[in-house]
Amino acid sequence: MRVLGIDPGVALTGWGVIEENSGSSTGLKMLDFGVVRTDKNVPHADRLALIYKEIQSIVKKYSPEIVAVEQLFFCKNLKTAISVGEARGVVLLVIAKAHIPIKEFTPLQIKEAVCGYGKAEKQQVQKMVASLLDMKDIPRPDDAADGLAVAICCANSVKIEQKINLNSVNT
Repeated sequence: MRVLGIDPGVALTGWGVIEENSGSSTGLKMLDFGVVRTDKNVPHADRLALIYKEIQSIVKKYSPEIVAVEQLFFCKNLKTAISVGEARGVVLLVIAKAHIPIKEFTPLQIKEAVCGYGKAEKQQVQKMVASLLDMKDIPRPDDAADGLAVAICCANSVKIEQKINLNSVNT
């Protein structure tokens, strides 16, 4: 199973691609990660169009079987929340048009899945992402590490769902 995880944002949209790998200690392997970076001096609509185009390109390149997107959970600044919501909408549109299943997770769920603690600090999440994916270094920038964390959360969630479904069939 190949999973694309996305941490949406207008300035930086973090992403990471992982897949199942029985040769890894955690059963997961990192394929690639990065960010879609937009220029704050470019009109907002053009920034959203760039996010659309880049996420579309990533989907085409890696052909994920499932895409996980971080939910907008809480934001102190309403203007920022609206902007991030628009970036999320663009990401969800790309995925829906590609007919790929989408899973959405809150930051609390992602931290819980990666660190075992829903209120883990950003640096703890980054270190665990590197550890779980057998990476020598912490993925940079932070948003890319967050994209990988979303993918890990999704992969673990799907594994649990499969086990539950298998158990219910066998009983």
